[in-house]
Amino acid sequence: MAAHPHTVAFYAAQSTFSDPGELAHVYADLPTDPTELACIARDLTIHRLEDEQFGHTHPTDRLHNDAETRYIDDILRIVVERNSAPLSQRRELGDRFVGTCRDFTLLHVSFLRQAGIPARLRIGFADYWGSSGFHSDHVVTEYWDEERGWLFADAQLADPFVTDHWKVDFDPMDVPRDRFLVAGEAWQAIRERGAAPETFGLHPPAEGPFWGERYVAGNIRLDLAALNKVETLLWDVWGEDEGEPGEPLPEASREFYDRVAPVVCGEVSLEATRKLFAENDVLRTPRTVTCFAPFNGPSLVTLR
Repeated sequence: MAAHPHTVAFYAAQSTFSDPGELAHVYADLPTDPTELACIARDLTIHRLEDEQFGHTHPTDRLHNDAETRYIDDILRIVVERNSAPLSQRRELGDRFVGTCRDFTLLHVSFLRQAGIPARLRIGFADYWGSSGFHSDHVVTEYWDEERGWLFADAQLADPFVTDHWKVDFDPMDVPRDRFLVAGEAWQAIRERGAAPETFGLHPPAEGPFWGERYVAGNIRLDLAALNKVETLLWDVWGEDEGEPGEPLPEASREFYDRVAPVVCGEVSLEATRKLFAENDVLRTPRTVTCFAPFNGPSLVTLR
């Protein structure tokens, strides 16, 4: 299968967020196989919410601060300071970076790009973190396979202990596209196919306001930015319509995202995503964003 050379070149090159910079030398001995690289990303990281699952207590400062690290060189600096062994060596839980799905994925994408493999972050919703039918806010890798085209991979699942815990019944390096919906597809599922808005979000409605159309629209902005290699934190916010989390969007905003969603679904056109991102002030990531850090509170952050 062939991809447009410009698309391959764009996604095989590092971004400001994925570039290891001065720490590129720690990649020297990494393999080039996507599956092996996913396992390494998994073994360097533990999710903020995996403490009970792994029987581990995160130090408070790491729980609060690690996942506020936007750039891969800073993540690598933390990893290496805690344990200077080669990255391919599995870390003990106490030496791992305490992150989120975005951090497993950013590491994986950075490794792949350094190996010359086109890769990008995709933001959307997964139905495999439980059996309730809820689609949880999630980030996965989309990488280019010469024979099959673009595939989804979930580096967070690249540990048999984790896949067994969640009873995952598919290959984490080939996540079925009906198990992970990119944000635009989640929007279309709600607007065009009658899916319940309350089944998409950070958590179900009983646990807070971060669900439904407004939340899905925010993830469309994040996914479009990631397709343009602006791979921000998941709680970096811009272009918001006025209104509180959980409130329905105004009809004009619904119609706006009806037009945006198809651009970030299916066979994504690099030209179309770059044009949309460049020309629309609501969608384009500004130099300064509002960061709603879960533990540290809101702040204005100027990006590199």
